[in-house]
Amino acid sequence: MSHLQAGGELPTTPGVVVHQGEDLGRWVRTQRLGWDKLTAPQQWLCEHILGIEPADEDEKPPPRRSQADKWALNYEAARQYYQREGHLRVPRKHVERILVGEDQEEREIRLGAWISNQRSRAATLTPERIEQLSAIGMRWS
Repeated sequence: MSHLQAGGELPTTPGVVVHQGEDLGRWVRTQRLGWDKLTAPQQWLCEHILGIEPADEDEKPPPRRSQADKWALNYEAARQYYQREGHLRVPRKHVERILVGEDQEEREIRLGAWISNQRSRAATLTPERIEQLSAIGMRWS
């Protein structure tokens, strides 16, 4: 607030204005992106006193995928490979291309490395995951 009272403007990007050790641009971005987490009085203060508005949908970063979502995506690539090749003897450096989502976005999955990692982590995989991989031809040794 003292930055504004001194005639300064709120920056919209991080790293432009640091006041008393606080990166004001980063703070503004955090408020805009986390608008729904602010209380109603905080939103009012940001909007009416500081002139900060919530971020538009196109400004928000894509949501993070959970570990379960990542595993499912890799499993889908393994299933696709198995259907095409008839086995899961995937070369370590193999990259499998799959289409995901409603918009059918092409993704590159480092399948060879993932398969190798699943084999080495077999002792810690859930029985359901072991069963899923075994059903599509996984060799565990």
